[in-house]
Amino acid sequence: MRLRLAAAFLASTATLVQAAEMKVCVEGAYPPMSMMNEKGEIVGMDIDMTDALCAVAGMTCSLVKTDWDAMIPSLLEGKCDAIIASMSITPERAQVVAFTDKYMQTPNMFIARADAGLSESAGGLAGKRVGVQRGTVAHDFLAGEYPDVELGLYGSEEEIYLDLQAGRVDAAFVDAGTGETAFLKTPQGEGFAFFGRPHVEEKYFGKGVGIALRPGDEALRQTLNAAIRTIRANGKYREINDRYFSTDQYGE
Repeated sequence: MRLRLAAAFLASTATLVQAAEMKVCVEGAYPPMSMMNEKGEIVGMDIDMTDALCAVAGMTCSLVKTDWDAMIPSLLEGKCDAIIASMSITPERAQVVAFTDKYMQTPNMFIARADAGLSESAGGLAGKRVGVQRGTVAHDFLAGEYPDVELGLYGSEEEIYLDLQAGRVDAAFVDAGTGETAFLKTPQGEGFAFFGRPHVEEKYFGKGVGIALRPGDEALRQTLNAAIRTIRANGKYREINDRYFSTDQYGE
């Protein structure tokens, strides 16, 4: 059955693929989505998703390790053909790049020491220093909803956790999935916990996480959309998901 699905997919999309090779911008500093292993290789859920989508679409894909702040400029300059880096689909970004359908949607949450007694209300965090990755939708959310909070801006979530441990920030605001697996479930996260509720407000967090492409790459967008549907249907998505998370990261 799975072989017939793959054959049908390839037959229906053969004319859509613009190139047999695709360069993909990835971050390598956002565990467990994208991280460096002991061999210096980039691994993680985003990377496994890239491999699965490229295999189904019949493309050869290469990874381009790129800092978060340079992702969209690198795409537009032609240094890569797609961004697969847990990038939220937002109206602002959609004015600059084209997005596929979502392949994931996870909430953002606050983390602090379990005994800190912090509240996520605007008044409860007033005057506190909260760490967040700059240039992200989480950054936009804090800037828009918490004007009295001092923002600590970081290049990666890994840097936030180091300063959270050291007490240089009072709390962190991060992706709930990565916050759990990359920090709270590690020895470094002992004594810390989520507080408040999950945040997925569309005004800030968009309609999920998609693959960013250059405007006008419609054939490639359709090919990748079909690939996302295929790995959702044939069980490959769940297989990859379950390597990293105990719940389905696709959302509703």
